[in-house]
Amino acid sequence: MSRKIKLVSSSYSAALEEMAERRILVMDSAMGTMIQANGLTEDEFRGGIFANHAQALQGNNDLLNLTRPDVIRGIHDANLAAGADILKANTFNANAISQADYGLASNAREIALAGTRIAREAADAAMAAEPARHRFVAGILGPTSRTASISPDVNDPGHRSVTFDELVVIYRENADGVVSGGADIILVETIFDTLNAKAALFAIEETFEEHGRILPVMVSGTITDRSGRTLSGQTVEAFWTSVQHIRPFAIGLNCALGAEQLAPFVGDLSRAECRTAECLRWL
Repeated sequence: MSRKIKLVSSSYSAALEEMAERRILVMDSAMGTMIQANGLTEDEFRGGIFANHAQALQGNNDLLNLTRPDVIRGIHDANLAAGADILKANTFNANAISQADYGLASNAREIALAGTRIAREAADAAMAAEPARHRFVAGILGPTSRTASISPDVNDPGHRSVTFDELVVIYRENADGVVSGGADIILVETIFDTLNAKAALFAIEETFEEHGRILPVMVSGTITDRSGRTLSGQTVEAFWTSVQHIRPFAIGLNCALGAEQLAPFVGDLSRAECRTAECLRWL
């Protein structure tokens, strides 16, 4: 990226580096299952803001940042009480593509901003109560519901439902929301298509340039089966090669296969990374 301005690190970057040198940092629990445990109704998802919205909204977990922020804050507080060092903002689907499924594409940035602010307020409150211990907020950029590498139509292998440039635009909006909301880290996660992730990483760099500051970036891929490949066919070694340019603070794989089956592929990823750069931390 050609930088027109000098980027500076976020104020918490040094603290994050220092803590990670001393011990393993603990991320919070899965947001989706915690939300499901609340048994929220359609009316609760709608709230007063979207009471007359034309489409059903139950299941749009990110929308709760606007309609039930108390539920999301309660989940963050519970994770902090359990010992989490890093809170993941409730922004996995806070992008125009995913929100379009609910007729809320135009609300995507607002949802991302609100979700990050809720996590920020929870982390700040925890640090006020325990000043000696830093707590961090990771703004989440999820994969969207479309893939840039694979055709959704088996009869038309060349067809794509989204382009790289379109993904960059929606990820710019998503990234701007989480950076503006006070994220300390950006986590690009559940990467099943590395081309989607590369669009996200490109958008993140542009967002950093726009804001004049840079945040640590984490990357989490998804191995879909025991072949050890992503949905778009990459091995973990190829996955690392595709994203190493961002110099991620941490890189890893999510829990799609379960710990026992996933362990060999995490090892492969670590060895691939250590061959090309100073060893980074795993998610």
